[in-house]
Amino acid sequence: MNKLKIQYSIIFFSVILLGILSRKISFIPLWIGDFLYAVMIYFLIRIFFPEKKTHFIFLLSLLICYSIEFLQLYQAQWIIDLRKTLFGRYVLGQGFLWSDILAYTLGCTFVFLTEKLILKNKKI
Repeated sequence: MNKLKIQYSIIFFSVILLGILSRKISFIPLWIGDFLYAVMIYFLIRIFFPEKKTHFIFLLSLLICYSIEFLQLYQAQWIIDLRKTLFGRYVLGQGFLWSDILAYTLGCTFVFLTEKLILKNKKI
């Protein structure tokens, strides 16, 4: 595993931990968890595509986040049962909210801009 993948993996697991903690601490707004979910997706994609351009990672992250959110409108019994599991609740969510779309957009944009800034400074 190359150095970039290791770094992205560490960030990925750290964001998961922060996301779980954000749901357990009552004074943290719920949208922070969705924001962190988008950041986590971004770094998950980065693990698999460490050399891809940030624009590609940004767009793919948004596509995945939006797809998962819109999938919550699908209400077949098998997916409802899956959403009742811990995995289903964390990965698929419970119900569609436009505010989640906004939080995903902000999360992906934040990490995209942060990474662009870091990469720009590394080239100097």
